[in-house]
Amino acid sequence: MVFNSLHRLLALAVAISFAGHALAAPHRRSTPTAGQSINLVKSRPKRSLEEWGTWAKEHKQSLEVKYGGNSNQKRSASGTNFIVNQNADSSYYGQVAVGTPPSSFNVILDTGSADLWLADSKCTTGCADVATFNHTASETFRNLSTPFDITYGSGRAVGGLVADTVQFADFAVEDQVFAVCDQVSQGLLNKPVSGLLGLGWAPIAESGAVPIWQQLAGRGLWDEPVMAFHLTRFLNDSNAQEFEPGGSFTMGFANNSLYVGDIDYQPVPSNAVSYWILPLTNITVQGEVINIPSGAPSFSAIDTGTTLIGAPEEELATIFSKIPGAEPGKEDFEGYWTYPCNTSVNVELSFGGRSWGIDPADFRLTQLSEDRCLGAFFALTTEGDGPSWIIGDTFLKNVYTVFRYYPTSVGFAELSSEASLVNNDPIPSPTIVPVAASVRATTDSKAGTITSAGSLQVAVPRFLALGSVILGALCIL
Repeated sequence: MVFNSLHRLLALAVAISFAGHALAAPHRRSTPTAGQSINLVKSRPKRSLEEWGTWAKEHKQSLEVKYGGNSNQKRSASGTNFIVNQNADSSYYGQVAVGTPPSSFNVILDTGSADLWLADSKCTTGCADVATFNHTASETFRNLSTPFDITYGSGRAVGGLVADTVQFADFAVEDQVFAVCDQVSQGLLNKPVSGLLGLGWAPIAESGAVPIWQQLAGRGLWDEPVMAFHLTRFLNDSNAQEFEPGGSFTMGFANNSLYVGDIDYQPVPSNAVSYWILPLTNITVQGEVINIPSGAPSFSAIDTGTTLIGAPEEELATIFSKIPGAEPGKEDFEGYWTYPCNTSVNVELSFGGRSWGIDPADFRLTQLSEDRCLGAFFALTTEGDGPSWIIGDTFLKNVYTVFRYYPTSVGFAELSSEASLVNNDPIPSPTIVPVAASVRATTDSKAGTITSAGSLQVAVPRFLALGSVILGALCIL
């Protein structure tokens, strides 16, 4: 998906979530013998009321832009990338390694977009204090001499397309097409994040390249055709540091030590394979069920690169009508709602299977005054084929999330008691590890969109590929 506004504003944290071959040190806890994991890092922002207002306003605008708003041999078949949580759930990032010999970079892991891009060593704006890619240090670099330009709600990244070896979660993709950017809007990148790794489908890639994850899954390199996220929570921890352990991202397996029970898979509609889309069937607020209109109005993008939850204005008003004392936000908080801080808000979402709860700590984005708190849902306005709902980290921190290549679906599972122990782990650091499985990139778009019916869709409509790349716990794109 895109970079979060939150990430931009505060330090503005950008981060949720994957990394590749050049991952952080292996997780201390037991993991399935078939693979490794990538640790994530999470962060929590400390803002004034004015800063929260600016962030909230830009977050809403950025997400609307992102989704179309108004303004072959294998020795291993799975891998893990550990994530960093930056600024108390503001963003989550992991690591990739690029080039020969490889250099490590921190990137936002974003299921709401499909491009990989990094700050270039010749970057002139917006890249201060972040690691940049120097193509002269790589023996396998190719310059494609093709312009690249991706736009976000609060800025853009401009550069060109190149190709090189990219390592991620114990896998390597040779000659992978990605972008290096020499002009980046101020605030789009924040130290130590150098770019973004999109985990959506090829049809929404601005570069036209088949995404790294799809190169691997589509050519049978994984033990299981899945990739999964576990995100930590520090939003309610007053002692949270700027960087905390953020969880993990895995490819080729679901880490069964991090969840209990079955994974509740729900199919992605066959005509919506671009973002990871699920129909939202109902929402329960304070025990009252709100039914969602079926069809396109129910389509929700499951987006690790977005901090909050975007909802149609009418449904948003209905949600907050169930919370006594809730009121629409004003000025910079227009499109949001406030509610009494002494109210514990219980919300559950269902996507056709069981209902999944959102912790009241995640629903409470921040406290604005002595008795008024800001909710983590905001009004989302999209046009055309854009999804009506964006389901970000406010929800995803509460479940173990699995993205399945085939049958194309998204699954949720209940977090295990061991998952909460990850908060006490050391913060992962970038580490280049030996490649266990490698493949050469293909430019064939057919590497891509297998529907649950088993047919191959090539000309998949996009929901408006306005690149927005943000990943975070409070990143809202």
